[in-house]
Amino acid sequence: MDRVTKMASEKPVVIFSRSTCCMCHTIKTFFCDFGVNPTVYELDEVPRGRELEQALTMLGCSPTVPAVFIGGQLIGGANDVMSLHLKGSLIPMLKSVGALWV
Repeated sequence: MDRVTKMASEKPVVIFSRSTCCMCHTIKTFFCDFGVNPTVYELDEVPRGRELEQALTMLGCSPTVPAVFIGGQLIGGANDVMSLHLKGSLIPMLKSVGALWV
């Protein structure tokens, strides 16, 4: 779990993903369309990805991917990100961590 939190806190926006997951692809595209350059860890391609996925489960991620962290804080999955966006909270959050400049 410590490894996940360390990885998540190293960049403004971190997404734990699986390369074959359509919702992961959607969330990565969503952030890129805003001009955000997220750090993405594809759990099916990185060493010890299975351990990272187990740690995400212990952090409360269900399903485990996509798991989005902003400013080191676990935001959650696709539904959580979209909910923040619809409430108008996502853009200010991205600006506050330096992930979005405009």
